[in-house]
Amino acid sequence: MAEKVLSTSPPGFRSALRKIPLSRLTPWLSLAFFVLALWLLHGELKDFRYRDVIRFFDQLPASRVLLAVGFTLAGYFALTGYDTLAIRYIGKEVSYWKIALASFAGYAFSNTLGMPLFTGTPLRARLYSGWGLTALDIARIVVLSYFTFWLGFFSLAGVAFLLEPIAVPARLHLPISSPWPLGLLFLGIVVAYLAATVLRRRPVAVKGMEFAIPRLSMALLQVGVASLDWSLAGAVLYVLLPPDWHIGFFHFLGVFLFAQVAGLLSNVPGGLGVFETMMVLLLPPELPRPQLLAAMVAYRAVYYFLPLMLAAVSLGVHEVVRRRQQVGRLARMFGGRAPDVVPQILAVTTFLGGAILLVSGATPAVHSRLSWLKDALPLSVIEISHFLGSLAGVLLLFLAIGLQRRLDAAYQLTVGLLASGIVLSLAKGLDYEEAAVLAVMLAALLPCHRHFFRKASLTAEPFTPGWSLAISIVLLGSVWLGFFAYKHVDYSRDLWWHFTLFGNAPRFLRASVGVVAVALGVAVSRLLRPAPMEPSTPTPEELEKAAAVAAIYPRTYAWLALIGDKQLLFHDSGNAFVMFGVERKTWVSMGDPVGPDKERAELVWKFRELVDRHGGWTCFYQVNDKSLHLYADLGLTLIKLGEEARVPLTTFSLAGSSRKKLRWAQRKCTEEGCRFEVVSVEQTQALLPELERISDEWLEHKNTREKAFSLGYFDQEYLRRFPMALIYRGDHIVAFANLWLGGEKDEISIDLMRHTADAPTGVMDYLFVELMLHGKELGYRWFNLGMAPLAGLEARTIAPLWSRLGAMVFRHGEHFYNFQGLRQYKDKFEPVWESRYLACPGGLALPRVLGDIATLISRGFRGVVAK
Repeated sequence: MAEKVLSTSPPGFRSALRKIPLSRLTPWLSLAFFVLALWLLHGELKDFRYRDVIRFFDQLPASRVLLAVGFTLAGYFALTGYDTLAIRYIGKEVSYWKIALASFAGYAFSNTLGMPLFTGTPLRARLYSGWGLTALDIARIVVLSYFTFWLGFFSLAGVAFLLEPIAVPARLHLPISSPWPLGLLFLGIVVAYLAATVLRRRPVAVKGMEFAIPRLSMALLQVGVASLDWSLAGAVLYVLLPPDWHIGFFHFLGVFLFAQVAGLLSNVPGGLGVFETMMVLLLPPELPRPQLLAAMVAYRAVYYFLPLMLAAVSLGVHEVVRRRQQVGRLARMFGGRAPDVVPQILAVTTFLGGAILLVSGATPAVHSRLSWLKDALPLSVIEISHFLGSLAGVLLLFLAIGLQRRLDAAYQLTVGLLASGIVLSLAKGLDYEEAAVLAVMLAALLPCHRHFFRKASLTAEPFTPGWSLAISIVLLGSVWLGFFAYKHVDYSRDLWWHFTLFGNAPRFLRASVGVVAVALGVAVSRLLRPAPMEPSTPTPEELEKAAAVAAIYPRTYAWLALIGDKQLLFHDSGNAFVMFGVERKTWVSMGDPVGPDKERAELVWKFRELVDRHGGWTCFYQVNDKSLHLYADLGLTLIKLGEEARVPLTTFSLAGSSRKKLRWAQRKCTEEGCRFEVVSVEQTQALLPELERISDEWLEHKNTREKAFSLGYFDQEYLRRFPMALIYRGDHIVAFANLWLGGEKDEISIDLMRHTADAPTGVMDYLFVELMLHGKELGYRWFNLGMAPLAGLEARTIAPLWSRLGAMVFRHGEHFYNFQGLRQYKDKFEPVWESRYLACPGGLALPRVLGDIATLISRGFRGVVAK
C-alpha cells in the first residue's frame, strides 16, 4: 500500500520537494522532534499528576538549591576557559575580565536558546570587535572554542560510557543497546588529537582557515577545561535529585551527556523537551518521575534562566552607568559594543517573560494564595487577570522579534506589557515570584530606550524560521503542560462556562483559546500584508530625490545612484536611500546606505526585510569598517575586498622629494600646451557630444567594455548632472573626468576618466594633481582615489582561504589585472588607506554571491569572461 501511494504521487510534487533546501526543513524537523519528545514524555508520566511534581519542587531544600547555584557559578567560570585558551592560542592579549564578560553573556545567551553559532557567538563577536580583535581573530576564537567544547564532551562521555554504560531503551529505535561503542569511538578521537599535537606540525584547514596544531600542553588544557565544564553542568542537576536515589555520579553523568547531545542534535532551542524526555527514558524506571521532572525544572531555572537574567541586568546597569558617567569602568569594559548586544539580550529575556506568563496561565494557582486573594479582589477581576495575563504572554513572544530588530514600537509595547504582567500576575493568583522576575526584566529594559530607534511598523517585520520555531515550541509546550496539569479533570461543555475561585482548568481552557486566537490573528495578518516592493528601474522623480540626498551626503559614492542601473529603496523620511542591484538570488547594496546615521541603520534592516520577503541573499558591497556592526547584527559574513585611497587635501602639495614625479608630469604637460579647466554643470551639456567621441576612442583603444553598478559609464543623461574637469591641448580636449562633490565639503572624487589616444604621457597624473589642488582651493578635506582591489589582504597560513587567495592574486595576477600596479600608482599621492568589505551570507553561498556581483559590475556574464 505504501509503495502504491508513493508511486502515484505527482512528479511535480516530488520535484518540488527535492528543491526545498535543507535549511527550510530544519525548523520543521526540530518541531517534529519536540512534538515526539512531548508524546514520549506524556506516556512516561501517564500515571503521575502535576501536583506530585509541584510537591517535590516545593520540598527542595534550600541547601541543595544553593549548592546548585554554586556549581552553576563554577560552571560559568569554567566556560571562560574556552575563550581564554583560544585567545592565548592566537597570540592576542585581552584582559581576563573582558573575556569573562564576553563568555558569560555569550554562553548565557546560547545555553538558553541553543544554536550557539547564531545566538551567543555573534554576541561575543561584537564585544571582542570592540576590544580591537579583527574578524579573523574572532573567527579563530569561535572555531577553537567550539572544537574544545566537543573535545571535552568526547573525553568525558568516552570515559562515562565505558565505565558506567547505560541501557538504551528499545523504543528509541537506535542501532545500539549500549553506548560503550560510542565511548570507544569518542576516546579514540581524543587520543588521535593528542597524538597529532605531538606528531603533526603542518596546519589543518577548517572552513577556509588554517590552524596550527597546538602543543600537547595546550591540548591537555583543552580537555581539562571542557571536561570540567561538562562535569559541573551535570553536577548542577545531580545535586537537585533526591539523595536517597543512590545513583552514582558517573552513571548519572553518562545519562546526562547522552541527553544533552540529543537536545543539541535536535536543534530545538535549548534542547527543551528533548533533554527532559531523554533523562526520563534513560534513568532507571523505578525512580519517581515527578521528582525527576521537578529537579529538571529547577535545573533549567538555576543553570539557564538565572545567568541570562544576570546578563540582562548587567546590561541595564551599564546603560544607567553610561548616562550618569561618560567614562566608567563598566562602560570601558564593554568597549562601545553594548549597543550591539543589548537588543539581543533583551529580546531573549522578553521572550522568556512571555513564556513565563503562558506557563503560569496553563498551571494551577496556589490554593492558599487564592483563598487570601478572594477577600481583596472580586472573582471577575481574578478571571480577567488570568485571561489577560496569558494574552500578554503570547504578545511578548511576538514583540521579542521587534526588540531584536530594534523597533521603537516594540520597546514601548513591551514596557507596557511587562508592567501589566506584573500587576496581572499578582491579581490572578498572587504570583509574587513571577511578578518579581518580570519586574527585573522591566528594570533592565527601561534604561535602554536609545537602542530601539527604528520607526518601522511591527506588522512589516518578517518572521524568520528560528523565531517561528521558538514561538511554536512555547505555545505547544504551554498547552501540553496545561493538559498534563488538568488530566484528572473530566471534560464537559459546561467546563468552559464554569467560573469559581478554584476553577483553574476552565481558566486554562479559556486562556488557551485566547492565546491561539491571538497567534492565529498575527499569522493571518502576516499572510494579508501587502506584497513586497518589486525591483524596478528608478523613475525620474526618484532620481531627483536621490540627487538631493547625495548632494548633502559627505561621501561621493552616493552619486552612483544617478546612473539609473540600480534600484532605490528610500527611508520613509525621504532623507536616505539604499541603491541596489539584483542578480538571480543575490541582492547587492552598492556601499553603505546613503543618508544620516539614524536613517542608515534603519535602512539596513529595511533592505534585509525586503530581500527576505523575496527569498534572496542580502549583500552589502564595498562597505566601510565603521558600519560593520550593522551588518554583524544581520548575521552576515564580513569579507575584506581591498582598500580605498583617500588623499588628505589640507596637507597636499607638490613640495618634497616624494612628489618629484608629480611635478614632472605637471611640468611636462604644461610645456606641451596643456591646460586644466573645470566647467560648471550648465556648460557640461554642450560638451557631451565631443566627450562621447573621446570616450568611444578610449574604449576602442583599451579594447574594453563599459562597466556598471560600482562604476559609472558614459550616459549623457547621467553626465549632464556633473561639472567636468577638462584637459585642453590648444583648443582641443584631450582628457576629461566628471566631478563628484561630497556634501559638507568633505570629499571630492571623479567617476569616468577618459583621454584621447594622442594625449601627452602623464596626462592622468596631471589631471589628478590639478584636481587635488582645485579641491584644496575650494576647501574640500579629502580626494577619493577609489579602491585598490585585494590590497591589504593577509597572506599568512592562518588567514582565511579568501584572504590568502586574494593576496596571491594581488601578488601574481598581473596577467589578468594590474592589482599591485594600481596600488603603487595611488601610493605616490600618499593617501590614507581605508578597508572596504563585502557583507554577505557565508559558506557555500559565497562563490555564487561573488559571481553575481561580478555579473552586475560587468553588465552581464559576457562581460565577466571578456574585457
